[in-house]
Amino acid sequence: MQILIALTYYRPHYSGLTIYTERMAKALARRGHRVTVLTSRFDPALPAREMRDGVEVIRPRVLMRISKGVIMPSMPLWAARLVRQADVVNVHVPQLDAALIASLGRAFGKPVVMTYHCDLRLPKGIIHYLANQGSHIANHITARAATAIVTNTRDYAEHSAFLRRYLDKVHVIPPAVEIAEADEAALEAFRRKHNLRPGQPVIGMLARLATEKGVEYLVQAMPRVLERFPEARVLYAGHYRNVVGEETYARKLAPMIARLGEHWTFLGVLPNEEVGAFFRACDVTVLPSLNSTESFGMVQVESMACGTPVVASDIPGVRQPVALTGMGCTVPAGNAPALAEALIEVLEDPSRYRGDPQNVRLRFSPDTIGGEYEALFEALRRSA
Repeated sequence: MQILIALTYYRPHYSGLTIYTERMAKALARRGHRVTVLTSRFDPALPAREMRDGVEVIRPRVLMRISKGVIMPSMPLWAARLVRQADVVNVHVPQLDAALIASLGRAFGKPVVMTYHCDLRLPKGIIHYLANQGSHIANHITARAATAIVTNTRDYAEHSAFLRRYLDKVHVIPPAVEIAEADEAALEAFRRKHNLRPGQPVIGMLARLATEKGVEYLVQAMPRVLERFPEARVLYAGHYRNVVGEETYARKLAPMIARLGEHWTFLGVLPNEEVGAFFRACDVTVLPSLNSTESFGMVQVESMACGTPVVASDIPGVRQPVALTGMGCTVPAGNAPALAEALIEVLEDPSRYRGDPQNVRLRFSPDTIGGEYEALFEALRRSA
């Protein structure tokens, strides 16, 4: 089967959406399909065309940017050519070009699958407002043209003002999780590198330092946690410096985090080979996300796959990994006291929330998820 996947940013860009799509594309290629990714040359130094892990990546030139979107004059030509050649078209939104590509797919009689990752909420400002409205209109055009819509959970779909209008098209396929196992030597090396003392309670968070992640509520929860566990320490992994659009937020948090002193450490973006050790070194991880820009939280499943329980916000989609595995608990979003008490509860007896990491790895493996996409694509082809 020849599969065309379209999205604005692909590797080496780093985000949850690009990681999701890369894992899916590679899994489908391993299953014997010819996979082409149509994306943007967001960095002019990137090649216009290359093979990455068995996946052909085509990157039209970017003329200009509008908020987080890009304008590519040659995109319509590339889209028309590739859609005509494809057996199935998979567009990932938010993406400004999704409406064009989905409409071409419908015009050429090709099954179109829209993968809806999350609602888009841009910062304040006229440019961001116009971009948000443009994306919203494009999403509706794409959804109407799509044969099927994939989202991570039914919970998120039923609570999304956008997806509720298209529930008859919705298919649930969760994201794939792929994480290198860390052996005891790698775990011990990680602990030495970051000066983790034996028995010291470790709270982990892996995310961009962004407003919607709710980092301030973890900061506000820490004084109460430290009353119960004076040695507790937060390890924060991920982008935290110069995150686009989050400069004001970072300045707001800086003095609050500084007051925690040695109890808070920024690790930056971890090498892939250290991520498993990071999760194993933590006694609990936290995902205090605030709104519908977070639809699932793959980091939760990564943590669970390493045997580490999670405290997550009780919001649509995000609460599902805990509900499915029992490996943690959920708390109301934006509630620092509740977050503190949940962290204390888990730290007092993490073994209650260990669950079955091997089963988590199997359920969310790229091959499992790739197989679910493959089955959907094949069914749509047969009924086209």
